Amino acid sequence: MFEALYEKNINMHIISTSEIKISVLVNREEADLAVNAIHDKFFKDN
Repeated sequence: MFEALYEKNINMHIISTSEIKISVLVNREEADLAVNAIHDKFFKDN
């Protein structure tokens, strides 16, 4: 996930983790790009 956001030059302001999830805070205008970047990293063939 972090690599996907880094590759799109998306700044992560806050990172929060627990035993079952990882959350990151990004700028609102980059939210769709962030979701798509993470989705592509995990679910698309490279």
